[in-house]
Amino acid sequence: MASDVRLKERLPDLTERIVATYRDIGGAIHHLGHCPLPSYDAVISIVEDLKEIIYPGYRRREGLHLGNVTYHVGDLIDGLHDKLTTQIGRALRHEAGATRRPACDDDADYEALGQAKAIDFLDQLPTLRKMLALDVEAAYAGDPAVNGPDEVIFCYPGLEAVTVYRIAHALYELDAPLIPRMMTEWAHSKTGIDIHPGARIGKHFFIDHGTGVVIGQTCEIGDNVKLYQGVTLGALSFPTDADGQIVRGHKRHPTIEDRVVIYANATILGGNTVIGQDSVVGSNVWLTRSVPPRTTVLLEKPNLRMRGEYVAELAPEASYDI
Repeated sequence: MASDVRLKERLPDLTERIVATYRDIGGAIHHLGHCPLPSYDAVISIVEDLKEIIYPGYRRREGLHLGNVTYHVGDLIDGLHDKLTTQIGRALRHEAGATRRPACDDDADYEALGQAKAIDFLDQLPTLRKMLALDVEAAYAGDPAVNGPDEVIFCYPGLEAVTVYRIAHALYELDAPLIPRMMTEWAHSKTGIDIHPGARIGKHFFIDHGTGVVIGQTCEIGDNVKLYQGVTLGALSFPTDADGQIVRGHKRHPTIEDRVVIYANATILGGNTVIGQDSVVGSNVWLTRSVPPRTTVLLEKPNLRMRGEYVAELAPEASYDI
């Protein structure tokens, strides 16, 4: 017992050494003495409320019908207005002070700016629902294992990731800082699907299975595109300036035109790479150059070699190519 007390006496010194790193370590890996950042919990609550509006009856609230859904949605919209106003305002204030760290009494009315963006975003919800209805339809049309749209909405990680992406992309287009990326990284952690909110994705989009899919910030995807698990739509390289710093704002990720299918574990890289409409990219293909429309890209069939006693029983030789 006495030894336990002596060990615990070391904790105040440990605390002081930890706090000393807040002063001594270069780089901003703390946020102390500044205005509040967007709240991670509040942002995820916003996403869940939005999904409740987009897919009524599938989420938290049961017993909804056309007689009571107006009140339910109105209550959610009212709460979303307040939460979005606060969180977008915080994000805008933080972005404005990214280099100078202004005090919270900055003259700019960031809450009013946040409210304007919140209203503009909420005004897009009818259009977002129509887009996502087409994504549900794409999943049902594209997967024979699906028994109906309900199964897609309840069970498919691809739809979950695309839903959060479409929400986040609308905020990204309104120049709301931080929050879109917080949303898509939360979806990434849940689904294994990494879609940057800056990517542009057309109608009737379907990600089947989904785990390991990566879609980069400047990627452009047309209508009626289907991806399978493990697909990477990434950057080939990062241009740098004379000081070796990454040059931002350039198109780094590929363009996928309408009605393209990309199978599992294919990798397509580069901002100048265009996959032409109605093309098919096979599994495990690595592409860094463009493909004309109506093209099928496949790897040559690999040679598989089998060895073992069971193989030897099937054929005189101990191994053979398949």
